[in-house]
Amino acid sequence: MTRTLIAELGEKIGERVTIRGWVHALRDQKRMQFVIVRDETGLAQVVLEKHEPASEENEAVSALTAESAVTVTGTVAADERVKLGGLELRLEELAVDSPAEPELPVTADSALDKRIDWRYLDLRRPDRRLIFEVQTTVEFAMREFWRKDGFIELHSPKFMGSASESGAELFKVQYFDRDAYLAQSPQFYKQMAMAAGFGRVFEIGPVFRANPSFTSRHDTEFTSVDVEISWIDSHEDVMAFEERWLSYVLAEVSRQHGEAIEETFGAQLTAPAVPFPRITLAQAKERLRESSQEPVAAAHDLDPAGERALSALVLEEHGHEFAFVTDYPTAVRPFYHMRHEHDPTLTRSFDLLWRGIELTTGAQREHRYAQLLAQAHEKGVDVGPIQYYLDFFRHGAPPHGGFGFGLTRLLMQMLGQDNVREVTFLYRGPHRLAP
Repeated sequence: MTRTLIAELGEKIGERVTIRGWVHALRDQKRMQFVIVRDETGLAQVVLEKHEPASEENEAVSALTAESAVTVTGTVAADERVKLGGLELRLEELAVDSPAEPELPVTADSALDKRIDWRYLDLRRPDRRLIFEVQTTVEFAMREFWRKDGFIELHSPKFMGSASESGAELFKVQYFDRDAYLAQSPQFYKQMAMAAGFGRVFEIGPVFRANPSFTSRHDTEFTSVDVEISWIDSHEDVMAFEERWLSYVLAEVSRQHGEAIEETFGAQLTAPAVPFPRITLAQAKERLRESSQEPVAAAHDLDPAGERALSALVLEEHGHEFAFVTDYPTAVRPFYHMRHEHDPTLTRSFDLLWRGIELTTGAQREHRYAQLLAQAHEKGVDVGPIQYYLDFFRHGAPPHGGFGFGLTRLLMQMLGQDNVREVTFLYRGPHRLAP
């Protein structure tokens, strides 16, 4: 049996074909029966004339339930009255591959948590499928740009003997006769690749954060996108790369899916112009105070309200949805971020805001062993468990920097969704380990 995809039916008018998919809707009328069948490429109308007495096929159609998996064979016919592409499939054979129970446990209008309980049913919706078509294009475009720019892909370990960022938010697991931790970030291994002379590296892989937060943008396991670049002069080089890379990725997504994204989610997507606006954290706080926007609650950072207000200001003043916020204090940055020579209380670091939310965090790293060790001691870091990391910088390391972010947060903003759970294939949170 050769399967024809629904999207291909327009090329098969007058031919006998077989389609396979799910019962999307059923109309059992007096003289005709109509079955809307859905596969991964679209919807098709299947028609069958009613007989008296009812034929075997009539009875089989009447017994169908929504979301049953079916195989339908028939002849493709053009009919301009049909809203679904101006064609229909005139049923000749029907096989129910797997019947669905009459009552579905979830609908498109169900609460988000319930839809996640029945995620496989929720993902059958065409709008949910579009999310992951976009994700596929995003990752392909990222890799395409990286490869053209000479990057090497890494797959770093997810079991670690010590923390990759800080002692907080770690998942401890039993590892034979000792404790291990699930990786919060590939950060240390990206930097090892710099010391190894790889030059430019990237990784797309899972990371784990024991974060008890229930906000719309937090999860305990997510796919992290990470980049590290050697032989830079400052964090400006990292930002310049990221804006070119993101502009390329968004241009590809807009080209391939822009119309569908706007039609499905009401979100407009265009390639952003480069360079992105840049503003220091100190300047950002001052601008927010001057504009009488919502107060910035965090002493050394921007709170979510501050991020939204700053993005609105940048959009108003520069017509740009993106903004780099730079030069964060050492108090809120890891010990391995390089500090400014003119002011050692500030780091050569940045956050990238997009449409009011922090998308990425990046920095130039400290590559000089003595300085790195001094900053670790100043921060009160126990260097014993991470001596292996410090050793990366004992035998000549290039100046380097990079950034990282969660893939679902990018998708959430790109598609105008309100929660990362909508764009995560299977979400994990403090109370969510199934399905």
